[in-house]
Amino acid sequence: MTARRRRAYLLGLRAETWAALHLRLTGWRILDRRWQASGGEIDIVALRGDVVAFVEVKARDTLDAAALAITPDKARRMSRAARAWAGRHPWSAGKVLRGDAILVAPGRWPRRVACAVELEL
Repeated sequence: MTARRRRAYLLGLRAETWAALHLRLTGWRILDRRWQASGGEIDIVALRGDVVAFVEVKARDTLDAAALAITPDKARRMSRAARAWAGRHPWSAGKVLRGDAILVAPGRWPRRVACAVELEL
């Protein structure tokens, strides 16, 4: 792994840790982190009330750049993984399943965006 890729990887891990802390502090229960299924990954799966949020965490220099980093291709991979997660957790059938995002930038509080990713479930 190159030094640049390693820095990006570590930045992503830190961003996910900040995002998980932010979710916990706002009443969410973390169900899974870095959950992988064939063809996709979900950074965080969280539950609050009747909502299961599949959360994509993006860290960039600005919050706007982080939002733009969630591409249609990423949304498709996230949808695939969310379908697989829901299939393995049948209790979630009665819940609202949605794709959220947490955007992280240096010197800023993380920004949670509800329904940032339209999931194809």
